[in-house]
Amino acid sequence: MCGCRASIPSTKQYSVNQSAPASTKKSPLSASGMPKGSIPIAKQLASIKALGQGSDLEKALATMALVYNNNADPEGKLSRAETKSLLQTQFWHFIQGQENKPKYQEIISDLDGEPENKIDFEDFMMTLVMLTLMSDLLQEIKNVKTTK
Repeated sequence: MCGCRASIPSTKQYSVNQSAPASTKKSPLSASGMPKGSIPIAKQLASIKALGQGSDLEKALATMALVYNNNADPEGKLSRAETKSLLQTQFWHFIQGQENKPKYQEIISDLDGEPENKIDFEDFMMTLVMLTLMSDLLQEIKNVKTTK
């Protein structure tokens, strides 16, 4: 699929003799709360013709938009609790190890407060960018040696 498999964990393939890890097996409700039988992100991305020749960055941003839209209500918004859950399940590599950082605690406590308030896509993306910027994973990414 145009090279986007590396950025989408749900598309990892397994041989006939190797079963998928328990975390990738589908249950009636997935970790994001989507009903069983929903269309995988990879298939949704593949159906967007403009992304066929898109860069990895474009595909990554499209993936984030699809993850948000798949979980948003009909008005296109997420509750703060859903946002927190989505961040912890879909973007946990960026969040892992951040629990003791004051800025992380501030962001998460903001999501814990005022559960009746919903956030829109722009606020979701800003939250995700903030968590990424403070992530230890960002430092690892910066340290990767590029080869041509």
